Amino acid sequence: MPADSRGFTLIEITIALTLSALVVLVAHRVFTGVVDGVGRLSEARLALDREANARRFLQEAFGSLDVGSEGAGGFAGHTERVEFATWQRVAEGWLERRRLTLGVETGRFIARAAGEAIALQDSVVHLEFDYLLQPGANAAWVREWISPVSAPVAVRVRITGCGTREAGCVDTLLILIGPRG
Repeated sequence: MPADSRGFTLIEITIALTLSALVVLVAHRVFTGVVDGVGRLSEARLALDREANARRFLQEAFGSLDVGSEGAGGFAGHTERVEFATWQRVAEGWLERRRLTLGVETGRFIARAAGEAIALQDSVVHLEFDYLLQPGANAAWVREWISPVSAPVAVRVRITGCGTREAGCVDTLLILIGPRG
């Protein structure tokens, strides 16, 4: 072979191609990891938003509870279901009094009003409501509250299942009632 010939040997080309393939493979893994992380972060954000919206919905529903006025109906609070009238904002932008029922349907915590169902939380195994008689240090909680003219001071909601978290967890919400009838 002449000494002044220029070019690459087969070994040099093979090493260059191998190194290029390794760089492409590492870059692919890095970008795949970033995309997966963004997807998981987006799912977690959506789950937190949904949970916050459900809590806000419950606070507004109990906060604008309407018991004792004409046509409102009473407060029917049972261990696994509660039903009452509340003022809710409708699509047109104003408030309407609607009868709201909260309970578990097909493994989901559901709020049902005017024939529409709103899923507040998925993967619910069990749901319990308790009702506070009066505020104070020696306050008593009762398992049922059925009255055509009054509502409890607060409602405690215990959710077993807690959505997408571990199956054995229990989440407890304490919701204060608005002006009582």
